Amino acid sequence: MNRDQYLSVLNPEQYAAVTHEGSPLLILAGAGSGKTRVITTKIAWLIAEQGVPPESILAVTFTNKAAREMAQRATRLEPRAERSVLRTFHSFGAWLLRRNASLAGLVSNFTIYDDDDAVTLLAQSYPALTRQQISFAAHKIARAKDYGYGFDSPFLAEIDPDPEFAEMYRTYERRLRGTGNLDFGDLILLPVRLLEEHPEVRSRIHSRFSVIMVDEYQDSNVAQFEFLRSITGPETYLCVVGDDDQSIYRFRGAEVRNILTFADSFSGTEIIKLERNYRSTEPILDTASRVVAYNSGRLGKTLLAERGGGKNPVLTFLPNQDDEAKFCAALIQNARDKGCPYQDWAILYRTNAQSLGFETEFLHRKIPYKVVGSLKFYEREEIKDALAFLALIANGRDEVAFRRIVNKPARGVGQVTQDRIVAEAHNPSADPETVSFDFDEKQDLFSASRAVLPSLSKKAKSGLSDFLTIIDSLSLLIRTPENDEQSGDDKQKKTARKKGAVGLAVFVEKLLERSGLLDYHAGQDEIAGTQKVANLQELMNASSLYPLSEEGLLEFLEHIELDRSMVEEENTNPDSVTLITLHNTKGLEFPRVIITGLETGVFPREDKKGDDLEEERRLMYVGCTRAMDELYFTSCAMRRLYGRAAYMEPSRFLSEIGTENIDVQGMVPRSFSSRISLSGLAHGGYNPLSGNQERSSGPGGEYGKWKTGQKLFHDDYGYGIITEVAFTDPSDPESGCVIFVDFETGGRKRFLPEFQEKDLLLIGEDD
Repeated sequence: MNRDQYLSVLNPEQYAAVTHEGSPLLILAGAGSGKTRVITTKIAWLIAEQGVPPESILAVTFTNKAAREMAQRATRLEPRAERSVLRTFHSFGAWLLRRNASLAGLVSNFTIYDDDDAVTLLAQSYPALTRQQISFAAHKIARAKDYGYGFDSPFLAEIDPDPEFAEMYRTYERRLRGTGNLDFGDLILLPVRLLEEHPEVRSRIHSRFSVIMVDEYQDSNVAQFEFLRSITGPETYLCVVGDDDQSIYRFRGAEVRNILTFADSFSGTEIIKLERNYRSTEPILDTASRVVAYNSGRLGKTLLAERGGGKNPVLTFLPNQDDEAKFCAALIQNARDKGCPYQDWAILYRTNAQSLGFETEFLHRKIPYKVVGSLKFYEREEIKDALAFLALIANGRDEVAFRRIVNKPARGVGQVTQDRIVAEAHNPSADPETVSFDFDEKQDLFSASRAVLPSLSKKAKSGLSDFLTIIDSLSLLIRTPENDEQSGDDKQKKTARKKGAVGLAVFVEKLLERSGLLDYHAGQDEIAGTQKVANLQELMNASSLYPLSEEGLLEFLEHIELDRSMVEEENTNPDSVTLITLHNTKGLEFPRVIITGLETGVFPREDKKGDDLEEERRLMYVGCTRAMDELYFTSCAMRRLYGRAAYMEPSRFLSEIGTENIDVQGMVPRSFSSRISLSGLAHGGYNPLSGNQERSSGPGGEYGKWKTGQKLFHDDYGYGIITEVAFTDPSDPESGCVIFVDFETGGRKRFLPEFQEKDLLLIGEDD
């Protein structure tokens, strides 16, 4: 392709970025602004028009897929670009170390340990620690390397101030060096040290690469920044491309300050902003910009919609999460009936656990879907573990369930012991090698366990005894739930009271605690940043709809098995709705997007403050800018949390968006309308659930014993005063009430007395 062909398709800002020379360049590329075109065209232009040898161009990004795409697109424009070095940060680090292995104290044929390898290596030095403890320590070592900290760094205390951690890090490094291999963190950390300690290597790199380009720079961590600074010489032309408003991977070590302070780190930097968006319509971009504008940590830009105007985003307030799922399904199905394919739709949520409601609703309506970036809900490890425990309580002969959870978390009940128990259950006193597989009518796996218990080793006996104690307590609870209040320690009682689980959720909550599964998977969350606990809580939420009884347990398990069988029967269908977390949407686009769960405590999370809250806003921005043609938001008045119904506050992001350019439908919460201009509210509109709805004034200042001005006390929030009383459904005076309480601590909360009365203590004049 000749020069005129590939330059003529660029807009003025893209052209300026491609043809820029001399000083360091930061290309601040907004969502959908064509940044990949710019960076690949710049590589071709440097080779074809500026005579830069392709071998002297280094371009780095963060995934192998992105590096391959960059290489392919650049080579299509200029075939000689295939001789350029286009790699990820880590593969370039490995390339540099292999060529200078002796100077780095390595052998050139080193292999690279993954996370599991690192855990296994560390475990050899600390056999007394559990796998979970070792995994957590290995995770912290990896994070230290992301920040460029060695075991002797004075800043290591930022990761963990315990001196024992520094010693574990030292021990791990000694063993790792002894193997001659590296871990992923070493692929950045060791090249930085190599370049610092060997000026001749640094000089060669500066001479070799006259041009260095970095894509997705907002995702770089501290160690990668130091690596970039080390390989950039006085005469190197440096160009980075990124978007500070799309930095959403802090939990992986990404540091947004790298892009915010780039101009301070590399003097003479010029900034070119790519603000023309080719993906979304103007109302969608306006909505995204309104939210992210509240962040103070940003360089600032204004996205311009090249496609012009379009439909306003729609915000729908719904009674609860079941109605949310029904609303989304109805919206999608109605569009499908008018010719819109399922694959045009994406449902976005903050945590993986939120997929359950949509999966269930879509299965029942036979709407094809795919879950991107994670397993479908019932296929997740932690859910299978919990369901196995429930199934075993319901049926003590379930061998598959028994084998899955009898030694999880590890109790010393290994495969040999399990085989003996199963053999005893099938045919008491028979040889395990010759046993037939017909259960004795009077023998279940628990009875079989007790039969073999005396003959086991001390470790296996202790672990199996603990397991049987758990089973006995849970069996008693499901058969006589009222007796449980007289048992269990104070901590468990306090937790149960605080969370207020209802129905079968009471049993599931105690099962997760007593079995050790909750702590086990919480530990996995700490290590890998997963959402296993949230998924278990969502399973508990689903169980709250069933009675606390043996019949309720069987009904719950039957309901799940029917849903799971529908998933198994489902054929792979390219025309499917996409269910995806907001984090996983980065780099994707969809004609129609629904962002769900816009409530305080769900999105954003309730514990997010300062920099964490700003990242949550960037996540909202990323979600909005995935939409091409239509954007929808949903917010629920009530959501099941911890196995009980909790009244929710609308997300602060909805107030930040305002209502000037969005359509609002459903029952608008008073707390939302009081924070924004009522002139922007478009009440009613199409609602596929129940049509138009109008708000009424509510019951005024009194509903039964709940009165404005009444003082009360709440365990979590302290003393407060009722400032408003309203109907939960303005169109139905029999629907019950919602009360608004201002607390002495300064917070304002809403409660549904019908569900939360036990949490609220009314204070009389004499109290």
